[in-house]
Amino acid sequence: MSETSAPHDARATPSASRSALSAAQRNAVAELLRVSPVADELGRRFAGAGHELHLVGGSVRDALLGRLGEDLDFATDAHPDETLRLLKGWAEATWETGREFGTIGAQRAGLRLEITTFRAESYDQVSRNPVVRYGDNLADDLRRRDFTVNAMAVSLPGHDFTDPYGGLADLADRVIRTPGTPAESFGDDPLRMLRAARFAAQLRFAVHPVVREAMRAMAADLDRITAERIRDEFTKLLCGADAVTGLRLLVDTGLADRFLPELSGLKLEIDEHAQHKDVYEHTLTVVSNAIRLEEGGCDFVLRMAALMHDVGKPATKAVGPDGRVSFHHHEVVGARMTKQRMKALRYPKDVIGQVVGLVGLHLRFYGYGRGEWTDSAVRRYVTDAGELLPRLHKLTRSDCTTRNRRKAAALAADYDALEERIARIQAEEDLARVRPDLDGNAIMELLGVPPGPIVGRAWRHLKEIRLERGPLDRDEAEAELQRWAREQGVLD
Repeated sequence: MSETSAPHDARATPSASRSALSAAQRNAVAELLRVSPVADELGRRFAGAGHELHLVGGSVRDALLGRLGEDLDFATDAHPDETLRLLKGWAEATWETGREFGTIGAQRAGLRLEITTFRAESYDQVSRNPVVRYGDNLADDLRRRDFTVNAMAVSLPGHDFTDPYGGLADLADRVIRTPGTPAESFGDDPLRMLRAARFAAQLRFAVHPVVREAMRAMAADLDRITAERIRDEFTKLLCGADAVTGLRLLVDTGLADRFLPELSGLKLEIDEHAQHKDVYEHTLTVVSNAIRLEEGGCDFVLRMAALMHDVGKPATKAVGPDGRVSFHHHEVVGARMTKQRMKALRYPKDVIGQVVGLVGLHLRFYGYGRGEWTDSAVRRYVTDAGELLPRLHKLTRSDCTTRNRRKAAALAADYDALEERIARIQAEEDLARVRPDLDGNAIMELLGVPPGPIVGRAWRHLKEIRLERGPLDRDEAEAELQRWAREQGVLD
């Protein structure tokens, strides 16, 4: 892979950076060799028709990092109609969902390809949408990209490397900068500010101070971006390898204030007369703890619940006569706030319901260690959590952040005991499918009533009895139903 243009600032790099550059280049060669049977073949088709084709953007960045996936991004001087013509008979499938932005999609040999006509687009600053204008050269196309590490290209099939803005050096230094000025880049698309924080979380890169300052100065411009685009970037950030770094950047630059003010709002003032745990730092610790408890990939529902579990505290903070601080019912208030915020960000209803459910339940465990929980309380805990129970276990454990080792060990032991007790009762009673001991048909037959509200009320009463006392035999269940019916005036 030959280099056709050097970094624009020609800065000297220390030996560690030079070593990183060499490793990155070796990674890129290995990754490109892996996909070159398809990429080079496509490049030859475009070259034969008199057009350029380059692997660009995130694909080059990821190749340099040794993590190129199955999705490849290309740039070309060919317009979409010509791209489609060149793909015909070669691609296994094509799609045109991005055609209005100059992008044609294709599939070949298990790889998903997106081929975009060179662009010199800008945003109209009002409608929040890009104004697409086709470009005629690679240099202009790379300049319009968000960050230098995404402004590199490799020609196909020649494998000439183009890096006009020092992206390779920035990749070695693990720093996020913009090809032009940050103000120019963020003015074109304010979502790039949120994307910078997302890359910090995903790639563990540092944001250059000049870029960070522009994010702080232009944070209000994020208001021009649709909730859906913000949601998608934020979801990727929260699912990043270092989500806490990304979250801190959102708060420090004021970006969080524009779409997630509850996060910044956790920075409660702590004074010498009303000591309490730093809720903001505690929350970030809980997020970190939850990530460590994940099994497999990112569990967005768990991470979001960890992030939002204490957002109700600022609104419920109270200082008693003895100077002690309390946050009574903050889980109820927090669940309501979480629902409102996630609806505003256009999250799906099922995702909102799961996160809200966890926020509302996250305090239920406390008090178990005092020996106050009966088997009935355990049944209710499991039944109320339902399918969220495995996540609730993880959230509750993550929320135990005390620095007092003895207290931390006691909380962990208490939760171990609760999980063991749940497992025992589940094995005995099949708690996953708690139902009354009599179904609707039996209730109607025994009471001599048709379908209607009385049957529903009787069913719910029997379920409460089931939760309170465990399984009943048939005679006990019928006796309880008749007792209830007489109390309610259903039976004489």
